[in-house]
Amino acid sequence: MPPFPPGFIPPEAVSIVQSFFITIAVIALGIPIIRALTRRFVDRPPVAPSISGDVQDRLERIEQAVDTIAIEVERISEGQRFTTKLLAERNNPTQSSVAKPDAANGAS
Repeated sequence: MPPFPPGFIPPEAVSIVQSFFITIAVIALGIPIIRALTRRFVDRPPVAPSISGDVQDRLERIEQAVDTIAIEVERISEGQRFTTKLLAERNNPTQSSVAKPDAANGAS
């Protein structure tokens, strides 16, 4: 004798089969919907932030000020190098006096 009478389907099996088909339907419909939504948000071209004219003018002035400061710092560093070179020559007169007579002898 079989465990169940003929034509009888246990309710647990019915709920498992229903759950399986519902899951398949959700996957079949859900994947295209999710893809469409992600393409809509991800593939959107980037929007350039709009900068007002006032902000643009201020940024240009800041850029000019930074360039001016860089030029002044370079000028100051050149003066520092020159001063350091003069002080080094002044503190070490033997090298400069030795170098001058050699140049004079080579010119004669």
